[in-house]
Amino acid sequence: MTDQSKHVLDALYATIAARKGADPDTSYTAKLFAKGTAKIAQKVGEEGVETVIAALAETPEKVASESADLLYHLTVLWADQGVKPEDVWAILADRQGISGLAEKASRKSD
Repeated sequence: MTDQSKHVLDALYATIAARKGADPDTSYTAKLFAKGTAKIAQKVGEEGVETVIAALAETPEKVASESADLLYHLTVLWADQGVKPEDVWAILADRQGISGLAEKASRKSD
């Protein structure tokens, strides 16, 4: 992940976190927070499926667009759950240089 992409996601997170408690009539993000964790998680799932569908049947541009929607909703879920982007970056950094197969096998004992 480049510094620029981290910056964009960090800025998005800050905007989303600032919408917590805002008026749901004037902010889609505030409306998601007002509907609760289950609705936010549902939207993450929906956007994940839409991203997969785009990957299988659409253009790279559509995949990028759906991926942006997925990242937005995932970031709302992070804010809802008190997960900060740096928490995710730290986990990703810890996994650098570790085989994906080895990392996955290490989680089976959890």
